[in-house]
Amino acid sequence: MRAPRLPAWTATLTWKAAVFITVMCCALAALLGVLVHVSVAGQTVKDSRDKALARLGEVSRLYEAGEPLPRFAGVNPPGMPDRLRDLAVRGDRGTMVADFEGRPTMWAAGPADGRALAVRIDYTQSAATIDGLDRSILGSSLLAIGATLLVGAFAVTRITRRLHATAQVARRISAGDLDARVNDPRTKDPSRPQDEVATVSGALDTMASSLQRKLQTEQRFTADVAHELRTPLTGLSAAAELLPEGRPSELVRDRVRAMRSLTEDLLEISRLDAGTERVDLAVHDLGPLAERVVRASGTDTEVRVVRDARVETDRRRLERVLGNLVANAHRHGAPPVVLTVDGPVVTVRDHGAGFPAYLLESGPQRFRTESGGKGHGLGLTIAAGQAEVIGAGLVFGNARRTEGGGAVARLTLPLADPGEHGDPEG
Repeated sequence: MRAPRLPAWTATLTWKAAVFITVMCCALAALLGVLVHVSVAGQTVKDSRDKALARLGEVSRLYEAGEPLPRFAGVNPPGMPDRLRDLAVRGDRGTMVADFEGRPTMWAAGPADGRALAVRIDYTQSAATIDGLDRSILGSSLLAIGATLLVGAFAVTRITRRLHATAQVARRISAGDLDARVNDPRTKDPSRPQDEVATVSGALDTMASSLQRKLQTEQRFTADVAHELRTPLTGLSAAAELLPEGRPSELVRDRVRAMRSLTEDLLEISRLDAGTERVDLAVHDLGPLAERVVRASGTDTEVRVVRDARVETDRRRLERVLGNLVANAHRHGAPPVVLTVDGPVVTVRDHGAGFPAYLLESGPQRFRTESGGKGHGLGLTIAAGQAEVIGAGLVFGNARRTEGGGAVARLTLPLADPGEHGDPEG
């Protein structure tokens, strides 16, 4: 039988700190309370015992002189504890606290001709003093625990707020917002003492700045390389068209076209990385738009429109995404390739070996492919980037083997507002 799962809030630092503070305060209060109780109660009992023994000495002198005993003394008096009587009969002196007529009483007894001579004194005030002390200790302990909890919760909450802010900035950085910073004031002034949270915040800001510089350098390098390649490739393409017809000239033209396509892809990726893309939103019918993309691709792709929908998107970017998904399915998958429109969801599926494990785990990676070396891994990278720009969700998966297997790319687009109108042709 599985143990019941604790609520999520019990794992928070605030809860753990509150439990720790409560346990420690209770333990400290209990320890101090026991020490004070033992000390005061011991002193009170000692004072009462000394008083009772002193009276027993006075009564013993009266008994030996044959004088009458006071009313608080007697030989084998009623109500005397049996254990104390036996102690006195054996020839010893002793004291004991017991109830007498419903009131706490301190008894003192000693031997008297084979019997027990005893005296009693009222112990009510002493017992009340100890009870009052215990109540005061309990009340002050509860008050101290409550005050400590409030102060501790305030201090811990300040720390957890800073930790939550640091975690939120880390999530923003991982989502692509490289300008996000914690900016903890403790890290800006070197003269101020820094705690562990400030150290973590400063390290995160330093890491984000370093990462941003490296990514910006890579983006500039990619854009510069692509721009520099454009001019010689244009000249090379023009020169290739002047070559006489034949197999060598076809190979040259094919390689030039591949290099030009790669250069354009690099430029597009550099723009996506820079985050400078601007969308041109409009309302389009998804079914006809998907059919036009397939016709323009010139591939043998089956189009199934289960349920058409009107979506608000950038048509050029959407066509780029769908075109790349269809081209990838034909290049790396196996026929038949099927594009399905079901409401705002477009699915592109082939019947090949499916997406590799690294892609399903981490998403598309540029210049990485496991399909026999064909392609540069840029098509799906561009598709994912453009999908993010237009606010669509692109998910990669594999169909079950019982369903024929194959790679499945699912694009979910935002539906258009029913009150908006767009081009009925998409």
